[in-house]
Amino acid sequence: MIGGKKILVIDDDVFVREIVSETMHHEGAQVFTAENGPEGLRQFYATQPDLVVLDVMMPHMTGWEIGRQIRQLSNVPIIMLTSLSKDEDIVRGLDYGAVDYVTKPFSPKVLAARIRAALRQSDTESTPKTEKTAAFHDGYLTINLDGHLVTLNNTPIKLTKTEYRVLAYLVQNAGLVLTFEQILENVWGWDYQDSIQYVHVYVSRLRQKIEPDPQNPQYLLTEYGTGYRFKKTA
Repeated sequence: MIGGKKILVIDDDVFVREIVSETMHHEGAQVFTAENGPEGLRQFYATQPDLVVLDVMMPHMTGWEIGRQIRQLSNVPIIMLTSLSKDEDIVRGLDYGAVDYVTKPFSPKVLAARIRAALRQSDTESTPKTEKTAAFHDGYLTINLDGHLVTLNNTPIKLTKTEYRVLAYLVQNAGLVLTFEQILENVWGWDYQDSIQYVHVYVSRLRQKIEPDPQNPQYLLTEYGTGYRFKKTA
């Protein structure tokens, strides 16, 4: 899964760069490194990596800003690798475009597993089709899963790959309560079962994009303590 992939590591700690590089080389990846934000962005433009491992606290430019700039250009998976471990830091990292958040000190084996999971998700070109709901339309919101198209009042809206996968899974199971664990397993993979905050962040993002009133959602409903469900309004 990692073999042959290009991995860019942006971290001002030379020891971390060496550990991640050695781990990724062992997995068969091609690794590029940068010790600060500006150099990291130059490497990103030059190498077009398949995944970025990104520190947060660095001189010249923070990981938040680097992630924001990368996300404006590409949907390449970004994994934050940082000593910041508070919930608000994790949520901020996800909000700034990261697909995963690994705290230091870290296990190289765990990081490799997270990278494999992120690449699996990225390599999935489309959500697997099922016999369940493949489309929704109520005059305001249109979701066409076969065409990978979401519109509001006939105007297409832009979703990231992860946002689309979360929405597609909910729409395919419209009316059913999907637990946090079910959403994590189907969108991120079984090895993300302890990352419930990811589901909250992405549902919140989707509400901001598709709900007429995100504070009073009519499509993406919360089942408190359990999960979420997509409610058909038409």
